[in-house]
Amino acid sequence: MNEASRPISRLMRSASLNGYVELVKSLGRDPHAFMRSVGLHAKLLEDPETLIPRDAARELLEITARATHTEDLALRMAARRKLSALGPISLVLREALTPRDSLDTLCRYLKLVNTSLIIRVEDAGGVVVIREDLLPSPGLAMRQSVELAVGTMFRMLSELAGPQWQPLEVCFTHRPPKDTSAHRAFFGRGVKFNQEFNGLVCRADDLSRPREAGDPVSAEFARKYLEAALKDRTESAQENCRQMILALLPGGACSAQEVARLLRVDRRTLHRQLDAEGTSFSGLLDQVRSDLVKRHLRESDLPLGDIAEQLGFSRLSSFSHWFRNLFGCSASQWRKQAADMAAT
Repeated sequence: MNEASRPISRLMRSASLNGYVELVKSLGRDPHAFMRSVGLHAKLLEDPETLIPRDAARELLEITARATHTEDLALRMAARRKLSALGPISLVLREALTPRDSLDTLCRYLKLVNTSLIIRVEDAGGVVVIREDLLPSPGLAMRQSVELAVGTMFRMLSELAGPQWQPLEVCFTHRPPKDTSAHRAFFGRGVKFNQEFNGLVCRADDLSRPREAGDPVSAEFARKYLEAALKDRTESAQENCRQMILALLPGGACSAQEVARLLRVDRRTLHRQLDAEGTSFSGLLDQVRSDLVKRHLRESDLPLGDIAEQLGFSRLSSFSHWFRNLFGCSASQWRKQAADMAAT
């Protein structure tokens, strides 16, 4: 499949791999050999706006981390990130009055930066919770990609809120590495694993502090460019639906009616659009749940009850019935088999 025929959510900017080549060379290995093994050519990284296959980039990070025995590979890449790597949107983010305003702006233009990343910013009293969800890649480990996304968010907020800023907590759904010292050194404190979401918990006051504005003229030009790009960006109904499902599942409010409302169409229109693309809401829901549950069972030690809740099941029995129908065994058996295979 050539890049032009891939759904936009299956592609990502080559800027996502900024620093990869230099980092792998510093580890004494050949980055281009790793890239060739997943079908990526070095020339693809020359222009940060070049679109590359998302799954190939994710697989690249995982095989490189394993081959170099570098569990914190993604954090080492994130440590090299600057706000400017986001392209034109960085000018608009710097012009925002507060770091929280910058977050809201990032959410508005996120699909122009990373179509497979979903960011939700939630106010909870005196704290702000920043949840980061990645559209799953069936059969691929996601640990390095998740840590790169959270690490990049941390670096971005450090640049916007000041070098003294620290989050209250840094959360990952996957299990901890053998040695967590690199994660503590990178994030400072409060790193937790086997959590219910990936992302950051921050003091609301820290994100509400006024900041020195950037270049308003450049920011205005950048904003006009981004708005025009948003109008030109079209995605399939199933890709839009899949993103909404992923965002709504943990809250237990994922229904065709709610997804249609958020997409600003009626339920019948949504079903008609999905049918025209050869799929259905229930089919997409099962697909997203299937991809997520395999990731949770492989990469985390979350109790089955917590996993069921993350997938939008109100009762563990409902989850167990769904899982057995789909996979032909219990979730506990599947997790054990996955662990045995990883150990061989």
